[in-house]
Amino acid sequence: MPHNPLVSVLLPCRNAESTLDEAIESVLGQTLKNLEVVAVDDGSTDDTALLLVEQARHDGRTRVVLTPQQGIVSALNTAARHARGSLFARMDADDIAEAARFERQAAFLAEWPDLAACGTRVRYFPRELVRDGARRYEQWINDVLTPDEIERDLFVECPIPHPTLVVRRETFEELGGYRDADWPEDYDFVLRMWQAGHRFAKLPEVLLHWRERPDRLSRTDPRYTEEAFRRCKVHFLESRIAGRPVVICGAGPVGKAFALVLLEAGHRMVAFVDLDPRKIGQNIHGARVIPPSDIALYTGAYFLAAVGSEKARWEIRKYLVGAGFQ
Repeated sequence: MPHNPLVSVLLPCRNAESTLDEAIESVLGQTLKNLEVVAVDDGSTDDTALLLVEQARHDGRTRVVLTPQQGIVSALNTAARHARGSLFARMDADDIAEAARFERQAAFLAEWPDLAACGTRVRYFPRELVRDGARRYEQWINDVLTPDEIERDLFVECPIPHPTLVVRRETFEELGGYRDADWPEDYDFVLRMWQAGHRFAKLPEVLLHWRERPDRLSRTDPRYTEEAFRRCKVHFLESRIAGRPVVICGAGPVGKAFALVLLEAGHRMVAFVDLDPRKIGQNIHGARVIPPSDIALYTGAYFLAAVGSEKARWEIRKYLVGAGFQ
C-alpha cells in the first residue's frame, strides 16, 4: 500500500455485491498505480462487506471501513477522513473506469493548477436500458467541457458527472466535504465550489462507463427529484438575485414550477417572457406574460431562463444579449 498515494478513490457501497468486483478491478487496474481505494460499506445487508474485505486481502491499496447505514453523504465524508491522497476521486460501486482515467485526470490537474477539480465524459451502459431522456442528458453533459461552458450551463443541470469527479484535497477540506441538504449532494458540492470562486473543467475523453439501472439512487431518492433540483438552484441563485425583481423567460411548465419555488423563497415575480402569442398578456402567479420585444423595459430585473429545450435556451440568450444583458 502506498504510504502517500497521489489519488484516494472515495467509494461508498451499499448492497453492491453484483457489481462491486468489476468496479474495484477497474480502479485497481489503472495505469496510475499510486492510488488507494477507501471503500465505505454503508450498512449493506448482502455480501458487499465480505467482498470488500476479500479485495483488501488481494490488494493492499484497498482500505475498508464498515459503518451502520447512514447514507451516501456520511459514507463519502467517512471515506475522506480516512483518505491520504492529495487528490480525492469519486467512484460508484456499479460503474467502470477506463484504465487511464486517474492518470489522465491527475495529469490534467497538474497541467492546470488554477482548476480545483475536473471530470470526464461518460457513456451510459448497458445501452439497451438507456432511454431517450438519458441519451439526451449524456449528449448535453458530454458537450459542456471548458470552465466557461460549465459556468454558462451550471444551472441547467449538474455539469460534472459526479462519479468522474477528481477534486484537490485542499478544496474538499475548504468546503467542509459533502453536506446533507434537501437536494442532491453532488450538485450541492459543485455549486459550493463555484460559489467559493473555484473553476473546473472536463476532459474530452469518455473515461467512465455509467451504469443505468432503475434502482439507482438518483431514480429513487426524493432528494433527486425535479422539485429538489429546483430548490437547490434557487438557493444558490439567492446571492445573484440580490433582492431584485425576477423575470422568468418561459411561461411553460418549467417556468411556472420555478416561479413557485421563487415565490416560496420570498422573491418578487414581475413578468414572464414567452414567444407563444396565445400566452402574451396572460397573468401567471401575479406576473404578466410579455413578448421578447418588451425585455428592455425590465433592465433592473434578474432574468431567469427556465425552459426545457436547448434551442429555446439559445434563443433566450440571443434576446438577452441583444437587450444589453450579461
